[in-house]
Amino acid sequence: MPWNAPLDQGANARFGDTPTEPPGWERTPWTERGRPRGARWFAVIVAALIQLPFIVIAARDASHDPLTLAFSLLAFASSFVLLASPRHPGPTVVAVAALCAPAIAVTSGPPFSAVPLAFAVVTAVVRGARVWAWWTLAGFAIAAPVAAYLLRGQPAAMLRPLIVALILCLLLGVGEALRNRRERFREVARQVAARREAAAEAERLRIARELHDVLAHSLSQISVQAGVGLHLFDSRPEKARESLEAIKTTSSQALEEVRGVLGFLRGTEEQAARSPEPDLTRIPVLVETYQKAGLRVSYDTDLTSTPSAAAQLALYRIVQESLTNVGRHAQASSVAIRLTEIDGWYVLTVRDDGRGLPTTASGDGRTSAQSAAAGIGRGGRGMVGMRERAELLGGRFDVRPADGGGLLVEARIPSSAPRTAPSRAAS
Repeated sequence: MPWNAPLDQGANARFGDTPTEPPGWERTPWTERGRPRGARWFAVIVAALIQLPFIVIAARDASHDPLTLAFSLLAFASSFVLLASPRHPGPTVVAVAALCAPAIAVTSGPPFSAVPLAFAVVTAVVRGARVWAWWTLAGFAIAAPVAAYLLRGQPAAMLRPLIVALILCLLLGVGEALRNRRERFREVARQVAARREAAAEAERLRIARELHDVLAHSLSQISVQAGVGLHLFDSRPEKARESLEAIKTTSSQALEEVRGVLGFLRGTEEQAARSPEPDLTRIPVLVETYQKAGLRVSYDTDLTSTPSAAAQLALYRIVQESLTNVGRHAQASSVAIRLTEIDGWYVLTVRDDGRGLPTTASGDGRTSAQSAAAGIGRGGRGMVGMRERAELLGGRFDVRPADGGGLLVEARIPSSAPRTAPSRAAS
């Protein structure tokens, strides 16, 4: 799991181990990494090497045409201006164009003096200086042919700079394609990071729900049984003994479930296999625990199919949290739990005869009972967890005052892959 990788690394550091390299899908995308060393010298070296033979030729003919040698040297020097392109792509393309334009206008033969300008144009577009590149190319397309005509005195001399300008326009298109590809990779990297973060957050919430349901229920039961045992210790020691046995059973179950969660977190599959997730078959045991505490609990089920493992876990946890709330807050004497299947929905209801919701007035004119019935999910973590469990499976969750007093908790979870299952009842 991505969210607990730092925990594992921290644990390794404490025990003197070297943290292992994270898996490939957790590494920084290539678009966010630094460029390899020497990458900025590639364009400089290529542009300089291509121009070097023509510099030698121009040097041999310098006595007849010194202007060509001077302009060729300027174009050769522009190759080293490309070193500033990664940080200042816009000004660099202007400077390179100014240095290369005279050589392109005056020299004859293949326009290798335009190679530094080609690198500068593509780099400017890829790095986001598109306006600089387009305006520089427009100025070059006007100034270079005019300079060629003025310096050489022939209209045909204008053709060579225009062809170079056309080739540079094609290279602008190449730069735009590279830039779009780079942006797509960056967007994909952002989406992957967002999905990874969302998955980590969902996993944190799931584990928080599991730990809350296990610990809140178990500690509540232990507290209730301890109170009963202390109250009956002198007058009815046999009942106090039953309370202690219930505490032992409850604490053992809680410890086993917590070990299962921790085993899953640490990736120990054997530990997770020894602690399977609770399902509907555990509800009668849960009911019996509260019955021993003195609460009248009835459990009836009428299912025509077997719910999936995820649905069974959600239904069990909702029953568990509902009984925990009844034991802690409701001051109820009886609870009725019913699980049925109606029109493709597993419908779970937990009804108690306790004090129900508070009825003090709220600031908006509604009673707190009405406010809670409208949005009980904003209450304690237990209610939020029950609502999340139902909604994550495409279901619904509702809490409202029961007819005749008390509270009614109702959860609806859609059925899937129905398989014939026997009906069972426990009370």
